[in-house]
Amino acid sequence: MKISLFVTCLGELFYQDVAKDMVEVLERLGCEIDFPEGQICCGQPAYNSGYRKEAQKAAKQMIASFEASEYIVTPSGSCAGMFKEYPGLFQEDEAWRERAQKVADKTYELTQFIVNVLGVEDVGAYYPAKATYHTSCHMMRLLKETDSPFKLLNNVKGLELLPLENSYDCCGFGGTFAVKMGPISEQMVDEKVRHVEESGANVLITADGGCLMNIKGRIDREGKPVEVKHIAQILNARA
Repeated sequence: MKISLFVTCLGELFYQDVAKDMVEVLERLGCEIDFPEGQICCGQPAYNSGYRKEAQKAAKQMIASFEASEYIVTPSGSCAGMFKEYPGLFQEDEAWRERAQKVADKTYELTQFIVNVLGVEDVGAYYPAKATYHTSCHMMRLLKETDSPFKLLNNVKGLELLPLENSYDCCGFGGTFAVKMGPISEQMVDEKVRHVEESGANVLITADGGCLMNIKGRIDREGKPVEVKHIAQILNARA
């Protein structure tokens, strides 16, 4: 099975190791990975800020870069969710709308792809820790994906998965929201960090680079003894 990696902006700039872990997991599961070099930002910051023409420009570049792919997989539910928005960007342009729909239909977040396409729930990972999982907004609300991460994490040897109070609440990142509404965003991430501490976990896991950056940044600044990991790092861990 051939897969095109959509690495995302945050993945390319900050979380290259996450992309490597993702590739290694998928290769062990029998996938062949390529990397379309024409990929850029998915356009989500512009789209969420109301800049439709700018978002369309980014979307056209991404559609052209990935439309020949068999499957598109990304380590970010948020960015996968943006691909699903592409057809709606071209309601008045039938040709681009059709191209956008074809790309959207074959785009998956990592855990979603492993569980729902490959049909795998145990990737052979080993990670001894007490952990809790933060459910990102876009993955849950745009992709409607809630089960796949837990199915995989529940089969990680040595991992004790603890419940996180109000796990469905936003961490406060929200892309440009964290910039435009800084004081509110700060209160939201502080609440998230408090719930993580109350869970008793020493590791927080998430499947979205934006959430990872926002929560880890706050935890590190506050000096909290909690590691923050992308789920690909957990799934690629071995004894």
